Amino acid sequence: MIYKFLPLILFCIFSFKPLNTAENTSAKVENTDPKLIAANAKASFEAKSKSFYTLIDANGFSLPKFESFLAAFEGYEQLKQQGKIENEVLTIVDFSLSSTEERMWVIDMKSQKVILKTLVAHGKNSGLEYANDFSNQNESFKSSLGFYLTGEVYNGKHGLSLRLDGMEYGINDNARNRAVVVHGADYVSKLFIKNNGRLGRSQGCPAVPYEVHKELIQTIKGKSCIFIYHPSRSYVAQSKLVS
Repeated sequence: MIYKFLPLILFCIFSFKPLNTAENTSAKVENTDPKLIAANAKASFEAKSKSFYTLIDANGFSLPKFESFLAAFEGYEQLKQQGKIENEVLTIVDFSLSSTEERMWVIDMKSQKVILKTLVAHGKNSGLEYANDFSNQNESFKSSLGFYLTGEVYNGKHGLSLRLDGMEYGINDNARNRAVVVHGADYVSKLFIKNNGRLGRSQGCPAVPYEVHKELIQTIKGKSCIFIYHPSRSYVAQSKLVS
C-alpha cells in the first residue's frame, strides 16, 4: 500500500528548502558585511540627526547649516556616551563662514533650543576674513578644529575667561598648553567689522564680544561641548569623532 502514499511523501520532501541554500548563504553574508553594516548605521544616525535638527527651536535666530550640525551631533553623542559631558549644551563654531557673520551657536540639547548666537574670532594666522589654515602647534597663532570640553573659569588679561581641553589627539589636544580659551575681546564687534571689512583676530582663541562673554561663559562652563567646524578633508580623515 505504500505506493499509494509515495507521491505525498515525495511532495513533502521537495516542498521544504534546505536551510543552507545559496540564497540563504548570500543573505547571511550580506547581513554581516562590515561595509553594509557601517552604511546602514550611518544612514540611521543621519536620520536621527535630521529629526533632532528639525525640532530645534531657533528662538529667533537662524540655525547652523545641517552639515556642521551633523558633524557636531555625531561627536557630541560619542562624548556623552563616554560620560565626558556634564553640561548638556552644544556650542557650534562654523569657520566655513565669513568672520563678518555670527557663526557661533549655543544650543541647549535638553530643551532643543538655540540660546545664543554671536560673532567669534579665529586665529590671526588662520586667515583674514575666512579661516582656512589650522594648527595644534604652540606659537602658531592659528585656530584648531574639532571637539573641546569646557574647563574652569578664571580671570585673566581679558577678564573673565574659560579654559578649554581639546578632545582630539593631534588635532586640538594641545589647546590647554597653548592657552586657547574663550574670552571677550574689543576686536570682536560689529564696529570693528564696519571699520575694517572683517572681524579682528586672536592668537588662536575663539574670542567673542565683551557684551556677551560673561553670559556665554556662565552658560557653557562645566564640561559642555564645543565643536569648531570646517569642511576640511584632512580633519575628517584624522578625527575619530566624525565620519
